[in-house]
Amino acid sequence: MSIASGHVSVHGVRGVVVDIEGTTSATESVHVGLYDFARPRIEGWLADHADDAEIRDAISATIAEAGLAADATPADVAAVMHRWMDDDVKATALKTVQGQIWAAGFAEGALEPHFFADVEPALRRWADGGLGLAVFSSGSVTVQRPWFANGLPADISERIEGYFDTVNAGNKRVAVSYDTIAADLTVRWSCGVGELLFLSDVAEELDAAAAAGWQTVGVRRPGEPNAGADFGDHRVVAGFDSIDLETPDGRTVR
Repeated sequence: MSIASGHVSVHGVRGVVVDIEGTTSATESVHVGLYDFARPRIEGWLADHADDAEIRDAISATIAEAGLAADATPADVAAVMHRWMDDDVKATALKTVQGQIWAAGFAEGALEPHFFADVEPALRRWADGGLGLAVFSSGSVTVQRPWFANGLPADISERIEGYFDTVNAGNKRVAVSYDTIAADLTVRWSCGVGELLFLSDVAEELDAAAAAGWQTVGVRRPGEPNAGADFGDHRVVAGFDSIDLETPDGRTVR
């Protein structure tokens, strides 16, 4: 089993892509704070936003995946989504609905994001050092943007150049999803695939990124669900402050 070392140095990095849950933010802040906010609001949201194209697609996808009747009610669809939440199913339809509800919660000031203390200084340091920043999370882009915008100072959140989820990139545990993201970021940042670094607390995600040619570092945060996971050959740290990066032109970003 890999253990978190004091520091790791990663060479030839042009941009960093971060996971959210368990990596930048406590899992509990999502599974308790966000989930508890969304759960009682799902049925009403489905009913009140039935004319929204994203919600229509989410309802249709849930009906198909769960084998519901074509005329299933918002209550029927919400019941399926509640079960998916209980089982931590990463269903795109659920993520879409949750994302809209959470975005509204952030806009109303009813929700407040959580970030580990080492995240903001590291993102600032990397951005100031000329590195690109992006996010890849199973949570929808709809919630990723307000999560960072409301949880970090504007001069940091506004420097995040890309947001990716299971809709616009794909499953986080398959290499082709990282190929999709790389097709965007390598053009945006004028770099090669091997100059992209992915940070995550999930070994299977790191495996997929590595299979696509990315560099990887596992994040083993004490007290998080994956703190005892086997990260295999991936380098592992306990926090972002334990990562030293070197750009392709040899500059060290600490």
